Amino acid sequence: MNSTGARHAFDPAVLFKALFLGLVAIFVLVPLLATLLGGFKSLGELRVNPFGLPSHWEWQNYADILFSARYWQLLRNSLVISTLAVTLTLITASMAAFTFAHVRFFGSSMLLSYLTLGLLFPAATAVLPLFIKVRDLGLLDTYFGVALPQVAFSLAMSVLLLRRFFKDIPYELLEAALVDGCSYIKFFRYVTLPLSRPILATVGTITFVNSWNAYLLPLVMLNTDALYPWPLGIMVYQGEYSSEWHLILAFITLTILPTIILFLLAQKHIVAGLTAGAVKG
Repeated sequence: MNSTGARHAFDPAVLFKALFLGLVAIFVLVPLLATLLGGFKSLGELRVNPFGLPSHWEWQNYADILFSARYWQLLRNSLVISTLAVTLTLITASMAAFTFAHVRFFGSSMLLSYLTLGLLFPAATAVLPLFIKVRDLGLLDTYFGVALPQVAFSLAMSVLLLRRFFKDIPYELLEAALVDGCSYIKFFRYVTLPLSRPILATVGTITFVNSWNAYLLPLVMLNTDALYPWPLGIMVYQGEYSSEWHLILAFITLTILPTIILFLLAQKHIVAGLTAGAVKG
């Protein structure tokens, strides 16, 4: 008994996993902590001591940003764009995924394969045609001009995740509903969506974070300073010859905080959504 317990206690595989997870945690946390602490330093101290604790805590760096109207304007713009992207993505992707999962029609496999090709093309490769199309639609310098391309590029992954989850819902439920006179639309609304909260939270969180941190599309589509989201707002602290890096780090810390809080709140649903269907039987 004791020898067996000792072998389990010093299992090399467990030790390797612990070391690997520890390295991953350090790799993720060190930049976040360096950014957080850098916001409490003066510019001179940040240059000579970028990773250590501040010798003098400059709380005024964070206070200046929090009490500025510009910060809240940038945060509002980011929130509006991200909310539009999440709402439109969940609506369109859930309906498309339900169709691919439960409705059989000619060419469905070909359409699904065509949709998945979107995973191969990042938004940067289509900036010029996107700009021309958004301009022709009259959506330049609007929230929708940024949100709609983000929705288009998030559809492929969103549909794949939702479709896999929808297919795991027992098909007998759909058959029984159809026998009772329930339409596909009613089954989708009253049965599929309530059962799919974990994967909807997963897709919504991923879309929100990607939209919240997007830089290239807002840079191309927006010209009015009042519509800028927070990634473009960093330019306020960048001059022609120098940058106020201590204020930039404080600004970044305050603006990524909402996404961190959102992820922590939705963590349980994200794990459940991504692992659903992984185990059969």
